[in-house]
Amino acid sequence: MLIMEAVLEIYDAPDVALWPVADSSNDHLLPLSGRLSEREIGTAMAVLTSYNKSDDGVPARGPETSAGQVSQLLTADQVIAPGGIRIRETSTGVTAPPGCCFGVENWRDWLEFMDGEEPWLGHGPARRTEHTGTTVRLWPDAEHLDGLTIELPLAQLPELLSSVQAQLVAFLASVREWATRYAAPLADALVTKLDEDLVITTPLCDYQS
Repeated sequence: MLIMEAVLEIYDAPDVALWPVADSSNDHLLPLSGRLSEREIGTAMAVLTSYNKSDDGVPARGPETSAGQVSQLLTADQVIAPGGIRIRETSTGVTAPPGCCFGVENWRDWLEFMDGEEPWLGHGPARRTEHTGTTVRLWPDAEHLDGLTIELPLAQLPELLSSVQAQLVAFLASVREWATRYAAPLADALVTKLDEDLVITTPLCDYQS
């Protein structure tokens, strides 16, 4: 069974949060969904605000309130969310985590496979993909092509990406609830900004027609 999910890369940014955060997992990846605890959402927001902070007009000591920290996202030209898409084949145990510099904001690039293309999925390590008729073969590490691969049927890809979209929509709802507690005046603007920059609720192209 194939499972696809949007994951956020967690690093030391939660250390600077002005709200409660959760401990990082061993793989430093946080799946984004509506099932996150308040502390896990706090971790996600700490990463996003730290990663997208601007040097313009921000005191060297950093923001002093949670609303001040959240406002850093609203002033970003484009929110960058380190991480991306993780795909797992449960029957074989093969997992392909997101490559570096891909980003959650690029999650829709996977749709390019439907047009016969092979989108760039990041590096460190780089993934290798290959079209084999109605299937895309994915190597988690392009430098180790002798290992197990993930076989991704193209007919299943729209459904998998729809599940990713549903997870992200639920995450947005959780962010709104979280923001009403820690940055209430910015809650609506925050959700709108994340929705637009991560291209969450815009309908997916219908490749099944």
